Amino acid sequence: MPALKAAFEAAGFTDVKTVLGSGNVVFDARSSSEQLLQQKAEAAMQDRLGKAFMTIVRSIEQLRKVLATDPYKPFNVSPKAKRIVTFLRGRPTAKIKLPVELDGARILALKDGEIFSAYLPNPKGPVFMTLIDKTFGKDVTTRTWDTVAKVAR
Repeated sequence: MPALKAAFEAAGFTDVKTVLGSGNVVFDARSSSEQLLQQKAEAAMQDRLGKAFMTIVRSIEQLRKVLATDPYKPFNVSPKAKRIVTFLRGRPTAKIKLPVELDGARILALKDGEIFSAYLPNPKGPVFMTLIDKTFGKDVTTRTWDTVAKVAR
């Protein structure tokens, strides 16, 4: 992901690191709103990569807080289940009664701008994404709990 890293550096972000291969970028920036950082990152990708990708920004402190609260603890989540965190670009406007379930995928909790889901892999594929899309729309990005932990290190 050297081109992605270079795009962020060219935009003035510092200490830029990509984590794994799924578009996770950790960087330092002067204090700014999430929205302005998202716009700056998207413009940098358009300029340097020829395509803008929807960007959702969270501080390392926010990610560490999510991990520390362990939102899955109150639920009976199977040890075989994949724990998923979906980050919303904006705040949801509708009230949603949780948990919501579809074919073994469950949306368990919504806290601040994060959705916490769990699913057992099945032959139908990633049905949790269908559930997320139907419930919250497409202005989201989803990572496994383990990926969030790696990014927050």
